[in-house]
Amino acid sequence: MTAVEPSFDSRAFRRALGNFATGVTVVTAATPAGAKAGVTANSFNSVSLEPPLVLWSIDKRSSSLEVFEQASHFAVNILAADQIDLSNQFARPREDKFDGIIYEKGVGGAPLFADCAARFQCEMHQQVDGGDHWILIGKVVAFDDFGRSPLLYHQGAYSMVLPHTRMTQKVEGQAPFSAFQGRLSHNLYYLMTQAVRSYQADYQPKQLSTGLRTSEARMLMVLETDAGLSLCSLQREVAMPRREIEEAVAILKRKGMVADAEDGYILTPAGQDQAEALWRIAREQQEKVFAQFSDEQVEAFKVMLKAVIALG
Repeated sequence: MTAVEPSFDSRAFRRALGNFATGVTVVTAATPAGAKAGVTANSFNSVSLEPPLVLWSIDKRSSSLEVFEQASHFAVNILAADQIDLSNQFARPREDKFDGIIYEKGVGGAPLFADCAARFQCEMHQQVDGGDHWILIGKVVAFDDFGRSPLLYHQGAYSMVLPHTRMTQKVEGQAPFSAFQGRLSHNLYYLMTQAVRSYQADYQPKQLSTGLRTSEARMLMVLETDAGLSLCSLQREVAMPRREIEEAVAILKRKGMVADAEDGYILTPAGQDQAEALWRIAREQQEKVFAQFSDEQVEAFKVMLKAVIALG
């Protein structure tokens, strides 16, 4: 007798695959005639460094397949943590997925999106049969590394990168930066700078996990409480060079989080939501760090800091 194989549960297989956390990309291409296609995909992976090859896979039934087969190049836009809407737009069927999307043309006309974590422009190298998908291998001819925290996908839901607790905890009995030997242990300036470094080591990765750069996050948090600040006022409040402020404003306006006002800049509803998320991260970090101190001690600490700031 021939053994009968148990039926294969495709849905269970998909759920099991979902245990492997991946990044999220939107892969784009354009035909010589100008037809565009974009597909949200988490099948992106590296293949080779020499030559530089990457791959991703597309469903053989996809309406976008024809464009990718005619295109000479494709682009892989690795999405940042705050680009969920962009992911959704290219994951769902619609007549024009590029409607309302700002992009620039890359090699071969493949659309490139701004403010991603990274981008790879690829020459079509090989197409491999992969069951119900085609595996498209591309040779990377150009790339951009923007250093933003990436958007993740795990068990059917979006997620984000945070440092593992084992990588952030301090070794018991070991001073985080120094043992404060000699006169350094009584130097207030040195103690303050070391305290800031220690605080940021745990706080900054959580802030960056939103997909925003430090300058952008600081801008949103300031505008949340001081709407209508001018460029000069922003420069005073956020303590950043004018060039960085102008760049951050341009990016946040492109993201739809900041808008022009009569006397400066204000937050949009999307910006207000993001600012609230940033303030929540800040509040949780503050409560964690200062839980060991009484309310009176914390208030006294604030008074001292404000007095020192006022001297500047």
